[in-house]
Amino acid sequence: MFTENEKLKIIDYLIETPGKVYLGGDSQVFKKKGLWFAKFTCVFIVHIKDKHGGKIFHYSDVEQIFDKNKNKPRMRLMTEVRKIVDMYIDFGELLEDREVEIHLDINSNHKHNSNLVMKEAIGYVMGMTNIQAKVKPDAWAAAHAGDHYVRGKHHK
Repeated sequence: MFTENEKLKIIDYLIETPGKVYLGGDSQVFKKKGLWFAKFTCVFIVHIKDKHGGKIFHYSDVEQIFDKNKNKPRMRLMTEVRKIVDMYIDFGELLEDREVEIHLDINSNHKHNSNLVMKEAIGYVMGMTNIQAKVKPDAWAAAHAGDHYVRGKHHK
């Protein structure tokens, strides 16, 4: 989750900047000492209204994952979705009167492994936030921004 200092920066930015908010996330699996872990990254993007730009806030954390079958990453993907929903809930009151999109790194094509949780992930987001989540190919905040930060390709 965001630190208290990071939350205050986001709150200040939300108060000062009208515009649409996009929430998304991604994860990357790795093995360490024989155990499987995932680096989860969530992005909070504020688009500046009537402008071509915005601000991206992000955080990453690492958790052990317990999916028995690596080709069916149900637990990891739902953890990713939960983290995005938790981020929305953390800023709930500030987001109530804004247009918000939640983007999931889940593919709408059944040929991809992530598709196995698509219905339950969309249902979870709807139940917790009353927002219809977007999935790939329409989930750019997850597919691009989340991927960018989870793999460490950003410049500091």
